[in-house]
Amino acid sequence: MTSVLAPGRALRIGTIDLDVPVVLAPMAGITNTAFRRLCREYGAGLYVSEMITTRALVERNAATMRLIRHHESERPRSIQLYGVDPVVTAEAARIIAEEDRADHIDLNFGCPVPKVTRKGGGSALPWKLGLFRDIVAGAVKAAGHVPVTVKMRKGIDADHLTYLDAGRIAEDAGAAAVALHARTASEFYSGTADWSAIGRLKEAVTSIPVLGNGDIWSAADAVRMMDETGCDGVVVGRGCLGRPWLFGELAAAFGAEAPAVDATLGFVAQAFRRHAELLVEFFEDEDRGCRDIRKHVAWYFKGYPVGGDLRASLATASSLAEIDDLLARLDHDAPYPGVAAEGQRGRAGSPKRPVLPQGWLDSREIGEDASCELQGAELDTSGG
Repeated sequence: MTSVLAPGRALRIGTIDLDVPVVLAPMAGITNTAFRRLCREYGAGLYVSEMITTRALVERNAATMRLIRHHESERPRSIQLYGVDPVVTAEAARIIAEEDRADHIDLNFGCPVPKVTRKGGGSALPWKLGLFRDIVAGAVKAAGHVPVTVKMRKGIDADHLTYLDAGRIAEDAGAAAVALHARTASEFYSGTADWSAIGRLKEAVTSIPVLGNGDIWSAADAVRMMDETGCDGVVVGRGCLGRPWLFGELAAAFGAEAPAVDATLGFVAQAFRRHAELLVEFFEDEDRGCRDIRKHVAWYFKGYPVGGDLRASLATASSLAEIDDLLARLDHDAPYPGVAAEGQRGRAGSPKRPVLPQGWLDSREIGEDASCELQGAELDTSGG
């Protein structure tokens, strides 16, 4: 595995000091307590929860209240909120702060999913400048001492970019940092992230950290992004799927202490087993935990000599004992396969024409009809 070393770098987000400028991106169904704990065991950084809808939090939905719980080993604690209403978002931020449920709040304005954007939510929302300003400012005020950050995309499509306006508004509203996924909603996760946009945002937003997100598949990518764009830190999403030890490589690359990684098949099997164990603990149900690890099988063993039948068996295992038996059949001495195990992971898809409310692009301010329709956008869906 190629090693790279950057000058020692730290990152301050509000009251939070990080030894390395690295943030785990929220991913629905992935970044639960189990995965965050596993990533933290390998490296350093800020590990953000799955996206939490503000209305569900305010209504104290049982599943939502479970998702915002952190293990005692998690410090600092971070929760990402998704909301479309300034009042509800502010109330969710107040609950988190007053009840000491997290040390950091991130606001999601990056979701490109059509069922959200067609209502005006996610990456469509920053087009409405006043609404965006009210949501951010309200959350910052309600959160008090808890720093609030903003994660967004470049815009709706190439003709309707919002990130520079949104970055300046977030800065003026008191956000502690802004993060840019350098794709538009129309690009979804396809193509190549436009890192030059991160550099432009860094030039526009000068008093708070600017973080870059998109196409960080290795520690070398993270170092190169910071060197090329001047950004203050990186947000890592799909690159760590099946590779939680990437955070150790990132820590080492940015000058922090971290154990060297020799990703033999035995090392990967051990990480997979630990992940399954943590999921069982998180769900408090062995069958459910073992079912949840199934979606990670292809990511963990990408490029390694693991036959199709064995992969299929791992993807249907229902107990830790069964997983142990299957992992014991692997050649634990098989070396890291290099390029075959690297590169893109997770969903990519293809460019899509954004689905928006009727007349959404006619004005940068929100009308009464659009405001009513927007309430339907607060769905429990992934974003980024």
